[in-house]
Amino acid sequence: MDIRIIKTEEQYEQYISWTDMMFDKKVKFNTPQGEKLQVVLLLIKQYEDANYPIPFPDPIDVIKMKMEENGLKNKDLVGKVGSKGYVSALLNKRKPLTLELAKLFHNELHIPAEVLLS
Repeated sequence: MDIRIIKTEEQYEQYISWTDMMFDKKVKFNTPQGEKLQVVLLLIKQYEDANYPIPFPDPIDVIKMKMEENGLKNKDLVGKVGSKGYVSALLNKRKPLTLELAKLFHNELHIPAEVLLS
């Protein structure tokens, strides 16, 4: 296989098939074929990043999910975020997520800043 920058969907599919074949052969990464595989994987990632971007999830939905994972209820945010009504309005998307609150959720729930600011 001649390695080149992926420019078409057809090339992309060929590289994917070749990669699958190399994984099926259990190619070792510290071999010449393994080195080639690593380069092809980088080219595939570059093509996918450019052509199949993954949008960030809704910040409020992520906050709710993290709250559920941590066993937190709305009332647990009352002292940190604001009143019971404000917490409810925020989580129901009636109030905006401010920069100050984004910092709070980043620090408290360990949500990436890129998600909260999207």
